Amino acid sequence: MSTQHDAPAPHSKTPSASPSPLAILPDAPARAEKWRNPYRALPRVRWVVQLAYVAFLLLVAWQFVRFHDAVLGDGPISVARPPAVEAFLPIAALVAAKRFFLTRYWDVVHPAGLTIFLAAIATAFVARKAFCSWVCPVGTISRALEWLGRKTLWRRRWPAVPRWLDLPLSAVKYLLLAFFLWTVVVMMPLEAIEGFMQAPYNLAADAKMLELFAHPSATMAAVLGGLVALSLVVKHAWCRWLCPYGALLGLASFLSPVSVRRDPDACNDCRACTRACPNEIQVHAKLRVLSTECTGCMSCVAACSTPDCLGVTRKGARAWSPWLVPAATLAVMLGFWAVARATGFWEASVPPEVYRVAYRILGIG
Repeated sequence: MSTQHDAPAPHSKTPSASPSPLAILPDAPARAEKWRNPYRALPRVRWVVQLAYVAFLLLVAWQFVRFHDAVLGDGPISVARPPAVEAFLPIAALVAAKRFFLTRYWDVVHPAGLTIFLAAIATAFVARKAFCSWVCPVGTISRALEWLGRKTLWRRRWPAVPRWLDLPLSAVKYLLLAFFLWTVVVMMPLEAIEGFMQAPYNLAADAKMLELFAHPSATMAAVLGGLVALSLVVKHAWCRWLCPYGALLGLASFLSPVSVRRDPDACNDCRACTRACPNEIQVHAKLRVLSTECTGCMSCVAACSTPDCLGVTRKGARAWSPWLVPAATLAVMLGFWAVARATGFWEASVPPEVYRVAYRILGIG
């Protein structure tokens, strides 16, 4: 209601009442209403995308179990092997990637694994480490454990890991990455790569991994239990400290033109962005988030309490939409899959009976 309506009519003998504070400012109700972040739905959409990938991988796992059982049987193998199971063979993909860059020959044993490996690296170039936060199933499990810890242990606030401890522990994944890069990329000659790729172990690596998780040893069960317990105390402990895959994507993200950018003139120093960051990056103290630990989850942007404070790549109202980060990630992943599928570089060209021979040589089952 405008102030004109609140003012007494001219020559009125009725005494005027004192104007209310809201009557002084015509737009006071709009100003009193808290600003609603247009990107607050990002975390919920991220859950949808992550759970969709988990559901897909569970379907892949079920299909592979059926294939595995058919290979172990004596009858004809009528169940198709799902190519996407090769996503869980990053070491084989790294070996195949070196062979591809040396010879220009695509891997015929695990072609989908090489496709997914290169697609994940490509996402780091265009959208930082968004593969980790939007696609990777381990990232989804880590996020679920963070949610569980927040609901059961840290209802008020997660305990922050001191920087003097976080930094050296974060270096562990880079040491693991350095070991694999040194072993495969530097020290492994082409002849050794060819021998490894044709070996029965490489052919049945997915079956060996299935049996490892289906029948875990006491040591493996203790390690997995310890990681679960640690993730309830430390946000994304595996991703932050131990994952060499994430370390590789973090290094590739240095070449990405995309980053979260903060406008200090619009910032009110509420620090909601820093509290929302799963890797505890001090977003509120940075002009640009260029850390290799940034996974492009956009949680900081979704938590921001001030308009035009946090954006992508550019400042203020000129910033790119944060929705471009997951959109670019999914577009790259699906694009690599579509091209590989159309050109015959997705499904392995290995006869089913060859798998049966490899399984028997390795004593699987």
